[in-house]
Amino acid sequence: MADKEYSSRTIMTITIVVLVVLIALIWPLSRMGKGSVTAGSADEVELRIQPLARVEMQSLPAAKSDGKARDGITVYKTVCFACHGAGVAGAPKIGDKAAWAPRIATGMAALLKSATNGKGAMPPRGGAADLTDAELKAAVDYLTSQAK
Repeated sequence: MADKEYSSRTIMTITIVVLVVLIALIWPLSRMGKGSVTAGSADEVELRIQPLARVEMQSLPAAKSDGKARDGITVYKTVCFACHGAGVAGAPKIGDKAAWAPRIATGMAALLKSATNGKGAMPPRGGAADLTDAELKAAVDYLTSQAK
């Protein structure tokens, strides 16, 4: 008889624990959605869950080509400025002598090779596949001349 009482008590205890756990799990779920949000305020909800900031990458408009080779400053302003103007993704800023000195020390051939093939976050030819070798060299010459 003692075994029967013990098992009945055990079953009763387990049942109460399971009920308490279920209530603890279900009750907060049933309260979800009840609060300050009212029907028809989907725009408000959308605004509250917006990210804090957005980054949109856009390509710069290409310089209008008249069939002539673009000079270094034109290539810089239309292609290179997006990153080298602000130092985006570790790009050395134009005119920053300290940042450019070790790069210039490697030589123009190495700089031109990096510009041609890309380096780090910089894509090949700065992302402007239409640049000729002469235009790319002119841009590298312009950037390095600003850091000397």
